[in-house]
Amino acid sequence: MSKTVEPSPSNPPRSPMTVPRFIEAKTAGRKLAMLTAYDYLWAGLMDQAGVDSILVGDSLGMVVQGKANTLPVTLDQIIYHAEIVCRAVKHALVVVDLPFMTFQISPEQAVTNAGRILKETGASAVKLEGGVNQAKTIAALAAAEIPVMAHVGMKPQSVKKLGGMGRIQRDEERLLKDAQVAEEAGAFAIVLELIPRKIAKKITKAVGIPTIGIGAGPDCDGQVLVSTDMFGLSPGFHPKFLKAYADLWTPATNAVKSYVQEVHDGVYPGAEHSHE
Repeated sequence: MSKTVEPSPSNPPRSPMTVPRFIEAKTAGRKLAMLTAYDYLWAGLMDQAGVDSILVGDSLGMVVQGKANTLPVTLDQIIYHAEIVCRAVKHALVVVDLPFMTFQISPEQAVTNAGRILKETGASAVKLEGGVNQAKTIAALAAAEIPVMAHVGMKPQSVKKLGGMGRIQRDEERLLKDAQVAEEAGAFAIVLELIPRKIAKKITKAVGIPTIGIGAGPDCDGQVLVSTDMFGLSPGFHPKFLKAYADLWTPATNAVKSYVQEVHDGVYPGAEHSHE
């Protein structure tokens, strides 16, 4: 874990991000930066680096567990990862995905499972995929005082229906309705995934809560990326919307190769690494 960065004139102290502050950022015209995290090390690094929000996404099924999609992720698994992330975070708003089939059966199921997440992890909010079709569930969560973020556009949990991941959603009327209904039901923010820029812009102007885009253009109120993609740790994955801010795969691979070679050659450990 890296050393904690102390407040200074060039690095002023940060107040913890709350749901009200997250919503107020839209009115203030301040963009929101969100990344996924699944463990203590990366969550702490992102928090210290100034990210506004951390999503403990069910994307962990793919990037951590090596599954083909997000569907196999369980409630216990997401709680395990979220509790670890929350232990590292001091400032960012931590939002946790409700995994597949932990909220679709009934609003009561959703409230029970979302309540478990908040109680057992310390997270501030949950996220669920859906708009119009989940209006009753969003309303039930809001009524239970559980902050909920909606997710419209390309929904990874609908991969079977869509016939695959990465399908751009272009039904403007449906997308706008999904977003507006989610807001009316009580969502405090909405993720817009794989939506044409002009539609995402219309949605962002039409709702009073923040929109967080991923593959939805620059006009959203904020952006989210899967952290492994942003760090360049997803070789071969190059969708148009993704900007890799680093290439950690290459130096990490080279470091392992160097270590293996030195061990094989008897170079490491040397005298300077040995105790007398």
